[in-house]
Amino acid sequence: MQHTQVFSGYFTDKIAEFNFEEFYTVKKRVLLHSLMWVGFAILLFISYRTGYHLTYFNSFILTFRMVIVNMIVFYSFFYVALPRIFRGSVGMAILLIIIAFPVFMIIWIVITYLFSLGYHVLGFEILTGELKGAIKGSASQTFFQAISPSRIISQTIIIISILSPFFFVKILFEISRLYNRTLNIQKQKAMLEIQNINIEKDFLKAQLNPHFLFNTLNNLYSLSLRKDDLVPGVILNLSDTMSYTLYESNTEKVPLCKELDFIRNYAELEKMRYSGDKNIHYEFPSEEECSGLYIAPLLTFTFIENAFKYGLKSKKDAFLSLRIKLRDGHFYFELENDVDITGEKAGFGGIGLENAKKRLQLLYPYKYDLQIQLLESCFKVSLKLDLEN
Repeated sequence: MQHTQVFSGYFTDKIAEFNFEEFYTVKKRVLLHSLMWVGFAILLFISYRTGYHLTYFNSFILTFRMVIVNMIVFYSFFYVALPRIFRGSVGMAILLIIIAFPVFMIIWIVITYLFSLGYHVLGFEILTGELKGAIKGSASQTFFQAISPSRIISQTIIIISILSPFFFVKILFEISRLYNRTLNIQKQKAMLEIQNINIEKDFLKAQLNPHFLFNTLNNLYSLSLRKDDLVPGVILNLSDTMSYTLYESNTEKVPLCKELDFIRNYAELEKMRYSGDKNIHYEFPSEEECSGLYIAPLLTFTFIENAFKYGLKSKKDAFLSLRIKLRDGHFYFELENDVDITGEKAGFGGIGLENAKKRLQLLYPYKYDLQIQLLESCFKVSLKLDLEN
């Protein structure tokens, strides 16, 4: 089974449609970041006030210190260090991140220590509660005591617990934005491929018209010389076929009954080229069975054209059999024809078959099953297609 999923699912489609760059403007970025830090400050203030039983002033100065320290570390890491880290190779980036982790731990501790020194100089002190004398105790340390290995280890868990929510939100946001960009690239690529396929389809129609018209006019000329009664019917079939290829197949989907009428007319006109000893047989569903069903135009035409082009060459047992059936909203296409075992098999069908496969992959992802077999004396195409929306 041949399946290619361009993108599927309501959720991924919505993510792909969402424009991060348009939504996440500078003003909104400042607003969201401000709300994030204000929310953090409120929660931290409440924690100091109720958990440690500090005064409003002490709760405020400790909250202010913690918010500023975390903001410096957060923005230094994500907006200064990380963009430079990822400029190199993957291995170098991993190494630099490992080095950056203890470096930013030290930065966090140093800035906290400097705040303690500043608060001590200003005469701020915690006089009650569980953190009584904490500012003086921190300020009384030397610089090297403040950044000692034991101090770094003891503070690491605190730093991780405080900064991890911000890191998690930032990483989640960046992953979402990257995923959105990836989906948009896939969508643009798929649209470009569909445009290319449509160009190829138009080119196919352009090839079909003169080639097919030339053969049919030759047949008409032969019939007219014999004053055959089939001439009016052939002209009508030709008119319907050319009208369909020129005007009615320019949409993404067409009514299935019209596509089948085109195939039937084309087969009838091609059949005229062969003598009665060629076994050409085709079956189509009734118009009632096709009611309400739609299909991409000219989807199976390449297979049928190849069957008439490469088939019916054997001197014995030349045949072409086309069966199209409908069952439970599924389209079943079965085509068999003889091949000349002495002819070239390499490149049989060529670009036309590849284009037909690409159209199926792009227009009916996960909704088709295509089997193509080139046997010793027979070429078989089987297609099952889900036509339901």
